[in-house]
Amino acid sequence: MIEVFVDAATAGSPKVSAVGVFIRGEGHSIKHKEFVGEMDNHVAEFTALIKGLEIAAELTSEMVSIKSDSKVVVDAFEKEFIKNPLYKPLLEEALKISRTFTYCFIKWIPDSQNRAAHELAGTALRANRKE
Repeated sequence: MIEVFVDAATAGSPKVSAVGVFIRGEGHSIKHKEFVGEMDNHVAEFTALIKGLEIAAELTSEMVSIKSDSKVVVDAFEKEFIKNPLYKPLLEEALKISRTFTYCFIKWIPDSQNRAAHELAGTALRANRKE
């Protein structure tokens, strides 16, 4: 089983965001950070989820445990539903990728347990805002 920790960081006006993904397990330790541009925090959190799933899909693991501190993302993924039409395509993309795994589940974790992904997202955001 691999664990996929995902998080996003958003700041400024206009709102700009970055994502962080930390993957561990089955001999892997992967850190990914990426500036993703103008978007609100929820879109950024879904973008982090999709990026984490995309990276995990390249690892050919059959079991993936996603960890996120975004209740909106976790609830939507678990229920396979979100009311806001802005987030529906993002949820659908995440679910599509998740179905490539034999087992894929998500769990909400507090910020204190998501520090690796949080730091990656924050670093990417700060680096871009200095440019």
